[in-house]
Amino acid sequence: MLERVANPHADSLYLARFTVPEFTSLCPVTGQPDFAHLVIDYAPDQWIVESKSLKLYLTSFRNHGAFHEDCTVAIGKRLVETLAPKWLRIAGYWYPRGGMPIDVFWQTGEAPKGLWVPDTGVAAYRGRG
Repeated sequence: MLERVANPHADSLYLARFTVPEFTSLCPVTGQPDFAHLVIDYAPDQWIVESKSLKLYLTSFRNHGAFHEDCTVAIGKRLVETLAPKWLRIAGYWYPRGGMPIDVFWQTGEAPKGLWVPDTGVAAYRGRG
């Protein structure tokens, strides 16, 4: 259950970031675990996400079989549905399986004017380079 609470600073434009360095889901084909580093940025409006419920929601994917693209975009859409933020983006940096990393990015549109949006801070995969 993803929960929301009233934003105590709904009159302010700001960015909240959740970093999830150990996200896990299951490959829908093989049933083997897939791992990702997620970065979720959003500009709250009237609601903010209750962080423990977000943690439990994301942990539930450990038993969920879905492709990388589906997991990443579905999480973003669920947060938008629950929170109705001014803006949201999610970056999924998936660790390689089969020799190929997959990075998935989704956002609701252009960031609001005046919102500081820092880089996600995750370097592109370079292997043992």
